[in-house]
Amino acid sequence: MYVIGLTGGIASGKSSVSDILRKLGACVVDADQLARQIVEPDQPAWQEIVAHFGKAVLLPDGHLNRKLLGNIVFNSPSDREVLNKITHSRIFHEMEETIFDMEKRGHKIIVLDVPLLLEANFADLVDEVWVVYVNEEVEMERLQKRDHLTADEAKARIRSQMPLREKLRYATIVIDNEGDLAATARQVEKAWAEKTKTTE
Repeated sequence: MYVIGLTGGIASGKSSVSDILRKLGACVVDADQLARQIVEPDQPAWQEIVAHFGKAVLLPDGHLNRKLLGNIVFNSPSDREVLNKITHSRIFHEMEETIFDMEKRGHKIIVLDVPLLLEANFADLVDEVWVVYVNEEVEMERLQKRDHLTADEAKARIRSQMPLREKLRYATIVIDNEGDLAATARQVEKAWAEKTKTTE
């Protein structure tokens, strides 16, 4: 089993790259989806989050108000550390279980789509790292437009992650996503074709 870790910055276009990989036949594991599963109502992580942050971070149906919780942790390093301690080890365990399951099903190569692959020390799970890159000005612009944020809100979210330029130091493959989708797709197709050929 060969594991590719796909990461980037917030609003760098990682989801678009994941979609392209899926269309190419890649088995993509979405860490965000796993993260949502572990904080479903009454799950242990949900209980710890409510115990620390209070019921104010819940929606009427009992699910987490992700936007409100995000506003809290993106502006409070101590609260962000608490949330990370509650969730990261559980996400790591879920990813380990998923990799094992995919291997049992006969997959030779999978892609772990993990926003905080490097920040949360999840890179131990992967054999190589693909980084989706844009410069910070583009990242800011896309994030503000996508999530309807002010400049200060967008900056707080970007600052909560490792700078994309620093992530490049860990990259086996860099996908430059500053151009149009077609240009990004060409890079992904080339990298995927080369990787699948070497893992046959």
